[in-house]
Amino acid sequence: MRVGIVILPEDRWWAAEPKWRAAEEYGFAHAWTYDHLGWRTLVDGPWFSAVPTLTAAATVTSTIRLGTFVASPTFRHPVPFARELLTLDDVSDGRLVVGIGAGGAGYDTVVMGGAPPEPAARSARFAEFVELLHHLLVQERTTWRGEHYAAVEARNAPGCVNRPRMPFLIAANGPKAMAVAARYGTGWVTTGPATEDDDAWWAGVARFARRFDDVLDAAGRQPSAVDRYLNLDSAPVYSLSSVERFRDAVGRAGELGFTDAVTHWPRADGVYAGRERDLEDVAASVLPSLA
Repeated sequence: MRVGIVILPEDRWWAAEPKWRAAEEYGFAHAWTYDHLGWRTLVDGPWFSAVPTLTAAATVTSTIRLGTFVASPTFRHPVPFARELLTLDDVSDGRLVVGIGAGGAGYDTVVMGGAPPEPAARSARFAEFVELLHHLLVQERTTWRGEHYAAVEARNAPGCVNRPRMPFLIAANGPKAMAVAARYGTGWVTTGPATEDDDAWWAGVARFARRFDDVLDAAGRQPSAVDRYLNLDSAPVYSLSSVERFRDAVGRAGELGFTDAVTHWPRADGVYAGRERDLEDVAASVLPSLA
């Protein structure tokens, strides 16, 4: 079991830098940040852009994988995004993992002056976004036209450090998005179902894992071909609320066949409120036993 941690892009770099360094020193396998223009209850507070943050993180780390958790088509176009990813992949010397999801109906949509797309349209846009992004990163030149996106002679040079491209971590709970993960994903990540009942959440995660097995089978891919990530903090109980909770959550994720679990750096209050002492204890007593 590998464990990753999300560091929200809300601190000025003098305060954020030590967290990224510590994530590597603590022994986390991967570190992530949210790719939003603003997020939920934190929308009125400080917030920085994901790709520059990850680029800065790449310069102060050397081994930990870095990624978006997750980018979406809500405010991105595949052509300029591919260029940003190529740059970040180069700066990080191939440590980038591109987390991609369909996006929702929150601030990212409102601030751009648009209306949230209907579920069917959002699903179609997401599938098209991932497909075009894949082509842009593996082909020398791409000309492509779909319902939502187009590219005309888009260049790829010098290409990705990882060949043929950096890994995609596809966020998916429903069968359509899972089909995208099965086709293009090196990894699949789920948030589980929306519920305030902890037992119901874990039961839903198990159900989603079985559903993904079926989707992989239909796509002709072996279950072992795609890593499985679980966002522990979509559960009703924050995973770092105690060392015991974290150990139990990681254990349950492993029993359900997940290869990777993701927690969040504790904040002083509000969402993901917790104590950095618990994070330090997890790093000292739990992470070494998972290696």
